[in-house]
Amino acid sequence: MEAHELYIIIRDVTNHLIDHSETKLAKIRHQNVTRLCHTKSMVTVNGQFPGPRIVAREGDRLLIKVTNHVQKNITIHWHGIRQLQSGWADGPAYVTQCPIQTGQSYVYNYTINGQRGTLFWHAHISWLRSTLYGPLIVLPKLNAQYPFAKPHKEVPIIFGEWWNADPEAVITQALQTGGGPNISDAYTINGLPGPLYNCSHKDTFRLKVKPGKIYLLRFINAALNDELFFSIANHTLTVVEADAIYVKPFATNTILIAPGQTTNVLLKTKSHYPNATFLMTARPYATGLGTFDNSTVAGILEYKIPANNTHHSTASLKKLPLLKPILPALNDTSFATNFTNKLRSLASAQFPANVPQKVDKHFFFTVGLGTSPCPQNQTCQGPNGTMFSASVNNVSYTQPTTALLQAHFFGQSNGVYTTDFPSKPLVPFNYTGTPPNNTMVSNGTKVVVLPFNTSVELVMQDTSILGAESHPLHLHGFNFFVVGQGFGNYDPNKDPANFNLVDPIERNTIGVPSGGWVAIRFLADNPGVWFMHCHLEVHTSWGLKMAWAVLDGKLPNQKLLPPPADLPKC
Repeated sequence: MEAHELYIIIRDVTNHLIDHSETKLAKIRHQNVTRLCHTKSMVTVNGQFPGPRIVAREGDRLLIKVTNHVQKNITIHWHGIRQLQSGWADGPAYVTQCPIQTGQSYVYNYTINGQRGTLFWHAHISWLRSTLYGPLIVLPKLNAQYPFAKPHKEVPIIFGEWWNADPEAVITQALQTGGGPNISDAYTINGLPGPLYNCSHKDTFRLKVKPGKIYLLRFINAALNDELFFSIANHTLTVVEADAIYVKPFATNTILIAPGQTTNVLLKTKSHYPNATFLMTARPYATGLGTFDNSTVAGILEYKIPANNTHHSTASLKKLPLLKPILPALNDTSFATNFTNKLRSLASAQFPANVPQKVDKHFFFTVGLGTSPCPQNQTCQGPNGTMFSASVNNVSYTQPTTALLQAHFFGQSNGVYTTDFPSKPLVPFNYTGTPPNNTMVSNGTKVVVLPFNTSVELVMQDTSILGAESHPLHLHGFNFFVVGQGFGNYDPNKDPANFNLVDPIERNTIGVPSGGWVAIRFLADNPGVWFMHCHLEVHTSWGLKMAWAVLDGKLPNQKLLPPPADLPKC
């Protein structure tokens, strides 16, 4: 087992005050960041945007020291890492830890067990993940093979958003007024918006390839609020992995990737040098009624000129035709459905799909939007003068002032959280039909308690309140199997007959279909308190989140370990 020592220093890139004892791996490149002719100071890791790539192997132990040099509280989440018995390192603020305060540091200490593939890390407090994110690549164990053709090269491609404004100010204002937040100014590929935006031509991601080779592209959607379609002109992609789980390979021209999801594809380049360059573009899949950033990020796929090719000078490269891909319509839910239905676990002897066949506990959660009353003496910009809200089973999550995991571990939940989260809606209604007149949510910090090794089936149902919408739900601490999905209201008498219990996709983030439902199963084999929330940041801010408290098992390796000595205090 290798131990990786990584130092991540969080700072404003305009802030020169660095603790020099730990700068040996802090790569400070810019004093600020410019895109779209707009220069801004932003919170970064090591002065990099996006943040540094972390590469490890299955079985490695990671020790990542995060030192906070900005005037904001910080936490980092290792998205998709199971964190078996190491919940203290998971990272969501006020769930598994109090945030790292200015001038403080915390060592995230965890081992990557039984996982390999593309994941990512990002801040998990307010909207700071808009600039604090980067790839977390877990390679297979030494000498272990991929279950697909060995690629010539591997390339991480991380989607993000660029804001001319400060995203922290954007969400602060929205939460004060009760209205929808302002939108981003561009999408980015590896931090670059590309040539389709004004004043952005030089900030274009270029993927340089050789003919007749196989490239493994590791896609990550780190955008705040948008699911994205992606395609490369005149090229086919073969999907081989989703959320760091191998899938049955299938070919597609376009992928759909929600915030919090990762997708690995093989790109087989053309056998001969083509007399063209190719745009690769991404733009949103948007189903809700709210405003969204309706723009397109583009990168360029460029073939390297063969050495023996005298026809093509660098000058003539500029004259090559630039071919554009065709992406689905912004609201193409049928494409979204067909794409997600193609995703199946490899379910081989080496990579089995251990779907829970029996279920100990059934849950039915509505997920969607709602409203809260406007405070007295204030005018609000939400629906009919209210404030926008969001909820699970009509409970909008109230963030506590101390971390849930500490309260759970030390038996001090009193006044922090209650254990009465409803297992089904308290007031059933026609979830995807005409919305009820009263759309007000309740508020609270409620968790579901699960005994160790409970087998859980959870059906998540979208609602039509304030508009049906696709919600990418992310569960911390577990992968889950997506055993069924459909449109309209879930029917507990008919729908389970069609569940796939043989080779369903296993992942950590799943889109609840717009105007539909999704059914997942997981085994609660990881003690701790685990956050579950919509990965559209605006919905998380409005309260579309809850937590599962998984009790210890009887054996030593089934118990949550005590907190580390440097765990931040609130």
